[in-house]
Amino acid sequence: MSRALKIMLVAAEASGDALGAGLARALKTRLGADLVLVGIGGPRMAAEGITSPFDIADLSIHGWLEGLKAYGLVKQRVGDATALATREQPDAVVLIDSWGFTIRVARALRPLMPGVPLIKYVGPQVWASRPGRARTLAAAVDHLLALYAFDAPWFEREGLPTTVVGSQALHVDMSGADPAAFRTARGIAPDAPLLLVLPGSRPSEIRLMTPVYAETVARLKASTPDLQVAVVVAGTVAANVRAQIADWPVEAHLVEEDEKYAAMKAATVALATSGTVSTELALAGAPMIIAYRFQPLSYAIMRPFFTGKYATLFNHAADEEIAPEYIQKDATPDKLVAAIERLLDDPAALEDQSRRQTEALDLMGREGRDPSEIAAEAVLGVIDRRSAG
Repeated sequence: MSRALKIMLVAAEASGDALGAGLARALKTRLGADLVLVGIGGPRMAAEGITSPFDIADLSIHGWLEGLKAYGLVKQRVGDATALATREQPDAVVLIDSWGFTIRVARALRPLMPGVPLIKYVGPQVWASRPGRARTLAAAVDHLLALYAFDAPWFEREGLPTTVVGSQALHVDMSGADPAAFRTARGIAPDAPLLLVLPGSRPSEIRLMTPVYAETVARLKASTPDLQVAVVVAGTVAANVRAQIADWPVEAHLVEEDEKYAAMKAATVALATSGTVSTELALAGAPMIIAYRFQPLSYAIMRPFFTGKYATLFNHAADEEIAPEYIQKDATPDKLVAAIERLLDDPAALEDQSRRQTEALDLMGREGRDPSEIAAEAVLGVIDRRSAG
């Protein structure tokens, strides 16, 4: 290679930052000094040498109304991303997750850099809602890196070449996670019931879900006095979560990112805001209850576009509600308490749900190569084909 290959990675929230960091490592392993990485991301991508021109925390937006409120900021950040690409002139741009932001970046870059391949890493969940986004994406980018085999046909039907790379969440190494040590360090008896709460990774999720969880936990503690509670404080919303938990009427053990997997393994049952964390919980063997609330007006606008039966990926893969889901008006303390108590009171139900969750992961493609390696290979393949063409 006569010069170093320059690749731009763009991520706008914590999950994309993690994917971008994994892809960056895999690309560096393959190319070494023949690679220059630029882009936009969070702390994990920064640790791989990618300096972001702005803090991505404000772009962690979910819901139509929230998107409208943040439109001015999003437009500004799209301009920042476009300016960075124009200045750096990368050989390819990889746009990671964050549909609302990255599709705008793709549309802005296409006329400015028609010869540069645009690669989307993680497509929108068109199987769950708004299937027309598959056609929109096909018109905006050159290649898709999909997480699951059931994603691919939706986009290939629209003429978008797609590589199924697998989900990094299915390949998390939990071998070093020690549930016994986690309990011991916090004075939690080995046989004490432990509820692990995972409130989410977006500010809107923390705002909408933590009040529901606070009341749920208080009721559970009243009916089960020996119940222990732990709460995961995730990434960019950690300070927000700590502030919310400080006002809870029940004492909760705070769990940092580096202890998350040990906590998952130690948990008797988990209460989780819908997201990729459900896959990690299933890998850890933790039976879970899933909840989610949107801002009411956003939900009213979005509801007609929901076409999938389930929000949880392994439920979708199995075509069965293995992990109970409580969405919007169903995400109430009454229903969450009842669902959690059912599991806490029935060890056989706990074991059965854990087993069925694990079986569903196999349907999602748990076995196989590391997704970051496959993604890096696919990115370089797209660049090679474009160069040859």
